[in-house]
Amino acid sequence: MSTPTQLGFVSLQVSDLAASRHFYADVLDFQPVPASPPDACLFVTQSGALFALRTPLVDLQATSRLGWGVSLWFGVPELAAFLERLEGKVQVVRGLQATPFGTTAIIADPDGYWLTLQEVPAK
Repeated sequence: MSTPTQLGFVSLQVSDLAASRHFYADVLDFQPVPASPPDACLFVTQSGALFALRTPLVDLQATSRLGWGVSLWFGVPELAAFLERLEGKVQVVRGLQATPFGTTAIIADPDGYWLTLQEVPAK
């Protein structure tokens, strides 16, 4: 039996980082990570997954695309093998790529949502 895919990271691109940080920290009582990058605010969740707010990487007003500005990351052991099993079943937006967060790839779901797959150690 293979290790199941796990949620690793969720990021929302927001129009006003300070206002959104206030909402999630002071209204919803999320705990910010003290060493967040200047263009983002990271929060740690009980599950260990990271949640982040960040300044936009895209023009949030320029499209009607569903989910524009939302990032969902899923941890996958043996990412290259996993992508091989998906061949012909999904749209690969970006293949394997080394990033500051490890090896990742991006696929699209049936609605066009981009899902980042991040290689994680097998448990």
